[in-house]
Amino acid sequence: MTKHAVVIGGGLAGITAALDLRDAGLDVTLLESRPRLGGAASSFPRGSMMIDNGQHVILRCCSAYQELLARLGATGSVAIQDKFDVTVLSPAGQARLRRTSLPSPLHMTRALAGYRLLSMRERAAVARAALAFRLANPSDPNLDSPKLGDWLAARGQGERARRLLWDLFIVSALNIDGDDASVQLAATVIKTALLGAKDAADIGIASVPLGELHGAVAGELLAALGVQVRLGARAASIETIPGGGFRIGLTARQAGSSNADDESSAGQADAGSLPADAVVLAVPAMNAGSLAVPAGVTDTSAWDALGFSPIVNVHFVYDRTVTPLKFAAAVDSPVQWVFDKTRQAGLESGQYLAISLSAADKYVDMPVAALREMFEPALERLFPAAANANVTDFFVTRERRATFRQGPGTGALRPGAMTSVRGLALAGAWTDTGWPDTMEGAVRSGHNAAQEIVRQMGLTGAVDRVPVASPHAVQLGAEDLDTAWSDAP
Repeated sequence: MTKHAVVIGGGLAGITAALDLRDAGLDVTLLESRPRLGGAASSFPRGSMMIDNGQHVILRCCSAYQELLARLGATGSVAIQDKFDVTVLSPAGQARLRRTSLPSPLHMTRALAGYRLLSMRERAAVARAALAFRLANPSDPNLDSPKLGDWLAARGQGERARRLLWDLFIVSALNIDGDDASVQLAATVIKTALLGAKDAADIGIASVPLGELHGAVAGELLAALGVQVRLGARAASIETIPGGGFRIGLTARQAGSSNADDESSAGQADAGSLPADAVVLAVPAMNAGSLAVPAGVTDTSAWDALGFSPIVNVHFVYDRTVTPLKFAAAVDSPVQWVFDKTRQAGLESGQYLAISLSAADKYVDMPVAALREMFEPALERLFPAAANANVTDFFVTRERRATFRQGPGTGALRPGAMTSVRGLALAGAWTDTGWPDTMEGAVRSGHNAAQEIVRQMGLTGAVDRVPVASPHAVQLGAEDLDTAWSDAP
């Protein structure tokens, strides 16, 4: 008799786990409480445009994520630059970081040597920290304790070098202030992306809305493979069945509910239950414990201790083009990264720029009007043409629990895929993938969870059909599931 697995959560981790489990020969049901798949990487309509809930950037070294895109038939919907090339703006001028074709690690030497936002002495000192990162072992538990700011300072990196160079990569990759970041995760980012293969850091951006890239295409593939996808179905409980297996209690969003994305019990009605031989719990850490503990999972207290960090995106639509750049980083400015979303969103005239703010604790509760008052002149200082353009639309998206808080000590808190209950596995970028909380980490976690289920169920030979995520992947700016957006008054 074919075994039945239930995957709870329809983000990238859940989609990956469902595909892998189906490949292994199981009947699979995927439950998603929202009316769409995609989780952290989704879109919503605003007038004639489709707006991504946040900016997600991949690097060429995101192999597991790219393998998922290939399976979805969506590889052509992500454009990856030929060579890592980032324009860094400041009110005082700009610089450019561009790799060469030299072998690693020499491929970044010219970019650093010409990074004129730092003095010659500061540029020379960067080599000391780069060598330390190259020699670091990201799996070393001793790197889980110190703060990155202290670690870099001990290696000759002053305040300016940390703010004007290292923060460009660390803040967006780990969603935490650079000085407070985990050295362990920072070493993973720098060693893999910037000091790994020469093309590892080449940047890729989706050319279609994320809801199309992940949700719609994934739903079609899952259905074609025979996976039952139940949207708007929330797992309210998981109970173990005497003799083996589980029973998942379900609720569904009531008709007329005012918030289609509401994952709380409000507006939910009982929708029966679903039996399962195995369960993959692919939900955020803050939701996982409430389901896992009643199912008998022990040692879940560390999951809440991971905490969370917010991301805020500030969106401007201008009546004309104000910059030819597709994206840029910024220093000495409240702007961190800015992206041209005009074509992706389907805007027919003008230009749509989205500012992505990681580690956004000070912005997440700021009123919309205050954010506009801060960031409109900030963009004009970076793009002088914006001062002569009219803002035709302005809005803000907020991810209050975008990622777990990737600071010191988190390496010891992240759980593996296997739980203390046989047949119940965890997935999600917050689990112990060895990588930051990113789309790549989410995909890897889905592979890990499926592998655990297949092994525990003793499906001979099936584990060989479940992909193993490559250890070479990381990308900037992944976000989570708590999106809210609001208009300017």
